[in-house]
Amino acid sequence: MKLLIINGPNLNLLGVREKSVYGTMSYTTMCEYILNEAKKLDVELEIVQSNTEGEIINFLHAAMDKFDGVIINPGAYTHYSYAIHDAIKGISIKTVEVHLSNIQAREEFRSKSVTAPACLGQISGFGHYGYVMAIMAHLNTVDKDI
Repeated sequence: MKLLIINGPNLNLLGVREKSVYGTMSYTTMCEYILNEAKKLDVELEIVQSNTEGEIINFLHAAMDKFDGVIINPGAYTHYSYAIHDAIKGISIKTVEVHLSNIQAREEFRSKSVTAPACLGQISGFGHYGYVMAIMAHLNTVDKDI
């Protein structure tokens, strides 16, 4: 299985920004952890990050015919990017939305995701382990019509 992880705005600042919410692990360390876990599961993984909505959409479009699934953490775009929602729907690749923090337990505006309805499901609140959970979701639902 070949998966693409797309990380959105400000995730490159992990370990620096809001440590009480996102922890002290750096973005690079988190990516290394996810890649190591994927290798144990015999999953080929590519990880990309952008602070720009259009580039995230371009990553989604480029995933067609190259990846079996997508894992996306749209960051703040989660709450208002209908363009990313439409791109996820448009590529017809099973996608799992991941958030490091529990978006339901934070500010009210963070509790609504406009991108999650286009996805297979949403995982939030488990930190970097949420990405591993999303990989497992892909492994266990790849042949199921969900």
